[in-house]
Amino acid sequence: MATEDRLEQFRIRFADFLSHSEVALGECTLEPHPTEASEVLLALRDEFGFEQLADLCGVDYSAYGKGEWATDETTTKGFSRGVREGAPGRAARIVSQFQDAVPGGARFAVVYHLLSIAHNERVRVRVFAPDDELPVVSSVTAIWASADWYEREAFDLFGIVFEGHPDLRRILTDYGFIGHPFRKDFPLNGHVEMRYDPERGRVVYEPVGIEPRVLVPRVIRKDHRYLDTASQSQGAGNA
Repeated sequence: MATEDRLEQFRIRFADFLSHSEVALGECTLEPHPTEASEVLLALRDEFGFEQLADLCGVDYSAYGKGEWATDETTTKGFSRGVREGAPGRAARIVSQFQDAVPGGARFAVVYHLLSIAHNERVRVRVFAPDDELPVVSSVTAIWASADWYEREAFDLFGIVFEGHPDLRRILTDYGFIGHPFRKDFPLNGHVEMRYDPERGRVVYEPVGIEPRVLVPRVIRKDHRYLDTASQSQGAGNA
């Protein structure tokens, strides 16, 4: 079935449940209302045959469209936009300035990629959390058991809470870790560091003492240092 025809079926079936729908990157993309998301996902599994949850991930749309490393200048000290506190996308006060660019006005979203093996089709579902301060969406572990670890990962890295999850706890960072690393207001060098203290006989947490270090990407762009040299060489040749 053509993607456009399938999208029309979705629009008819979920007419009262969707805030937005479109074909993006060759796949149907559905955005149900947060309170209706579980019902839509269950119907996609049982009525449309999307029996497999291929992927689930969190997204932080703060500073949406702002390139972390976008710059027109080269320096000898590296690119530090991703490390400095005032860099776009890396400080709470900076993030708030770009909230108007966030689609739908919400900061956090959960994206589900569903696969129908029988029909060889895929569909993308995006659910925005209504509250930016405490992003909460419903767990889909009762629909797809494989969502268990995916939701724990999104909770760990983005701080998105999945209501109804049977065991929502960190999965990648330490249980005593502070913050959520993939939030764009989380500093790249972190808040604390840990080490083993032989005198105390245990791991201790201390304020981070790591100096920010950013590798300089190998880029090709117009640089006045090389342009001046080339112009002088050309002028000498003509003389």
